[in-house]
Amino acid sequence: MERYRIRGALLALTAASGLLLAGCGASDTDDGSSSMDRAEGATGFPAPHYSQGEQDRTGPDDESRDIAPSPDYLSTFALDVDTASYGYARRTLAEGRRPDPSTIRPEEFVNSFRQDYERPDGNGFSVTVDGARTDEEDWSLVRVGLATRPAEQRGERPPAALTFVIDISGSMAEPGRLDLAQESLGVMTDRLRDDDSVAIVTFSDEAETVLPMTRLDGNRDEIHDAIDGLEPTYSTNLGAGVETGYATAVEGLREGATNRVVLVSDALANDGDTDPDSILERIDGARREHGITLFGVGVGSDYGDALMERLADKGDGHTVYVSGEDEAEQVFCEQLPRHIDLTARDAKAQVAFDPETVAEFRLVGYDNRRVADDDFRDDRVDGGEVGPGHTVTALYAVRTKPGADGHLATATVRWQDPETRTPHEESGQLESGSLDDSLWSASPRLQVTAVAAYFADALRRGDERRHSLPGAPSVRELGEKADDLADTTEDEAVRGLADTIGRATHLTG
Repeated sequence: MERYRIRGALLALTAASGLLLAGCGASDTDDGSSSMDRAEGATGFPAPHYSQGEQDRTGPDDESRDIAPSPDYLSTFALDVDTASYGYARRTLAEGRRPDPSTIRPEEFVNSFRQDYERPDGNGFSVTVDGARTDEEDWSLVRVGLATRPAEQRGERPPAALTFVIDISGSMAEPGRLDLAQESLGVMTDRLRDDDSVAIVTFSDEAETVLPMTRLDGNRDEIHDAIDGLEPTYSTNLGAGVETGYATAVEGLREGATNRVVLVSDALANDGDTDPDSILERIDGARREHGITLFGVGVGSDYGDALMERLADKGDGHTVYVSGEDEAEQVFCEQLPRHIDLTARDAKAQVAFDPETVAEFRLVGYDNRRVADDDFRDDRVDGGEVGPGHTVTALYAVRTKPGADGHLATATVRWQDPETRTPHEESGQLESGSLDDSLWSASPRLQVTAVAAYFADALRRGDERRHSLPGAPSVRELGEKADDLADTTEDEAVRGLADTIGRATHLTG
């Protein structure tokens, strides 16, 4: 299948454990029916239904517009590389519970898996636009993929100055919370470079700087002692923790280093200020003036997903979720080492669909990352931060006009250089003749993207029978396709997706 690729640039974020910065071996891994069945919603999930120009107000975000009515042929959003929603859904289903639809963000499911995009040769990024036709007449899935050069090709990373803000409230006593954080921090202490620095802030009902910004050289024992002394205590004043964490980061700011605040918490705030906008307003100067970004690491079977995700978005950061040692190793050792350096600020994407060939379209997810079309080139408008070695994927459901042939879409990404704030843009295009004739004969990675999106859509829609993605198989069929794809790709993350879909199938009957 013909693809159009053009070079450009992105970002990702910070480290959350020592494996993170330690050279754990960088990897490209990003972690994990019959027609009657489809019509009846065999497993209790929705069957597809579309109407041109229709607006869907039934999702978790009432302000999101799922189907773009004519004559709106632009789609604009801030880049987002979070994956916490998928991780938490896996944990919830493994415990025999169905995830709350409000915690399902399809873009985070899609961005949890390795992609097959070409990488750029320089500091820019590649733009890949491809797609395939679905079983539903005139409907296709179109994938917009952005990728940066691998971190190891960018040369030696700068020193890191990491302020870890650790939740030590009573709820963190549950196995897999504070103990997991301590283990990760301990490994970090052994593996960070001598010219790196670490600070530790704890919070329960109050916040305390346990360790000011401290160079690793000659101080590893002191850092180990601070980590080993962490014990769960009282309530969760997350606002105080974030505010003290940023104050500590500013006090220990290192010029020429990667300065990050890493929040490790179950985000079950029940004391002090619990409003994310209010919390971020108090530390806005540190974020804007010093470029200190917030990275959230979620833990725990009960998890304040909405609060953590909102904090990360407002703090120019990202979130991940870990539930055990295996996931922690995967996140800290494989994913996060790519996110230490910052390669792009305020990155936004805009996709322009051709009105001659496209009747309507829907962006899958990114509900709270939408940007006004006129703000695409307004560099004062906040975008997303992305780093080296990362990929960002956006999936669209697109209905073409009957018999349409020719240009379908142009995807453009705009970002600012993190040092000079100079804006840059790159674009990629898609023609109707480049669409695969069938989604299920397309490239394996495009199929994985589709399965992840269909699964997220099914979980989010619950028992509703309307507005599923076009060509959606039953959840049971999705599990079978994921099984086949796991064999084809030999990817453990895809095997984990198949297992998770299987749990959802058994849970819903």
